[in-house]
Amino acid sequence: MSERSWQDVLEFFKNKFQKEADTKSVLFIIGLRELGTLGEENFTKEEKQDLMNIALAKILSYDGYFVMKARDADGWPIWQQKKPMPKLSAKEQEEFIKQSIVHYFEQEKILE
Repeated sequence: MSERSWQDVLEFFKNKFQKEADTKSVLFIIGLRELGTLGEENFTKEEKQDLMNIALAKILSYDGYFVMKARDADGWPIWQQKKPMPKLSAKEQEEFIKQSIVHYFEQEKILE
């Protein structure tokens, strides 16, 4: 992943939402998008964490770490881990997540 690709993602969020973004806010918005509730903002703290987990599972699904099994009665996706995550330092983990976010944007053709 190039730093330019990550900056393109951040620029997209700044233009779309008129706010500076970081990894957590990008994951939150991806979670909203995957849940199909983009624009709704009445979530509990626990639900916000769940949305970020949805996003993590989704972005990591492209590399085979997770697969969506079903949706629950409320429409929330249920993910199953398929292979273990690599052992990474905190800095390496942050870069891995950023790379996975960029990959998500490419696969979903969001920046085109």
